[in-house]
Amino acid sequence: HKVPQALRSPGRDPLLTCSPPHGIAPRRPNHPMKTVIAPIDFSGVSRWVVDEAIRLARSVHGRVVVLHVVKPPRVVPAMAKLAGGALQLTADVERAARGQLHLMQRRLMKQGISVETVCTTGSPIRRIVEQAETQAARYIVLGGHGRGALHQLVVGGTASGVLKRAGCPVVVVPFWKKAAAA
Repeated sequence: HKVPQALRSPGRDPLLTCSPPHGIAPRRPNHPMKTVIAPIDFSGVSRWVVDEAIRLARSVHGRVVVLHVVKPPRVVPAMAKLAGGALQLTADVERAARGQLHLMQRRLMKQGISVETVCTTGSPIRRIVEQAETQAARYIVLGGHGRGALHQLVVGGTASGVLKRAGCPVVVVPFWKKAAAA
């Protein structure tokens, strides 16, 4: 499977891409501008994800939506008394994430880059796919954390879950490649 020219970075190996599953036609956006969703988790690969999303959006004359999903802690019945604390913790994490997204947006705007930011709570895979559908995204660019093919096959992960469910092409920025470049 060849990597489209728009997804190649000059002087670097092409990034891993995946089209929608066979038999599923990619959705055509209703939004007049092509949208690239960049889900981030504020880990080391997040900066590279945003950079790749910006490059891709520029190549298709599109816009970037940086997304962060706060995964609430799972509360089991035996720990129901702690549920209020878990809800408060989730709200605190979401507030901190919104602050970080705002700082990122301001920094990028100073560089002349306009991005939209979205922070939501829930299952990361579900929320990323929903946001891509809501925004009529042409692409999703997200980071892989380099846990290895066997781990991804057996346990899975956000990147593999999004690859399986997204209705648009997904670009995975491998953590190990970016860590080596840093």
